[in-house]
Amino acid sequence: MQGRPNQNGKKDEDGLRINEEITASQVRLVGDNIEEQGVYSISQAIRLADELGLDLVEISAKADPPVCKIIDYQKYLYQQKKKAKEMKANAAKVVIKEIRFGPNTDEHDFQFKLKHAQEFLQEGSKVKASVFFKGRSIIYSDQGEKLLLRFAVELEEFGRAEQMPKLEGKRMIMMIAPIVKKK
Repeated sequence: MQGRPNQNGKKDEDGLRINEEITASQVRLVGDNIEEQGVYSISQAIRLADELGLDLVEISAKADPPVCKIIDYQKYLYQQKKKAKEMKANAAKVVIKEIRFGPNTDEHDFQFKLKHAQEFLQEGSKVKASVFFKGRSIIYSDQGEKLLLRFAVELEEFGRAEQMPKLEGKRMIMMIAPIVKKK
């Protein structure tokens, strides 16, 4: 048998029982490796797996009788790991680009930063727009809020505001997420 029998009777690390670990007296065999699918005694099923040089793996323990498959267990584990790795690689990574303003940002600077934000949103990145208040400029927090709201309105066709401007210490922050284009 190629599988790793587990001496303490517990399930393997992926939660499947193999070969002698299966405790049921009868199992339902499914899969491509057997001529006749159906209910077999556990000894018959293990013998069939041995004849094929493969492992008997319990796929669904909750069924009555439990469903088992005759497969190469090591190959199955390898394919599961490979699948998990592919899923992780295909997962979208969220990139956050930050754009900083002062409370009295000039119109030209605003347009320049707006253009960059549009590019960031078009490439799929989130934009974190912040107004940084130095010293006593915190008294202009209403100007900072107006600036961020104007920024969000200008970017409406490229992204939507995830949160409204909020003051955190000496910074007012707003997040803008890109609009996902339907294909």
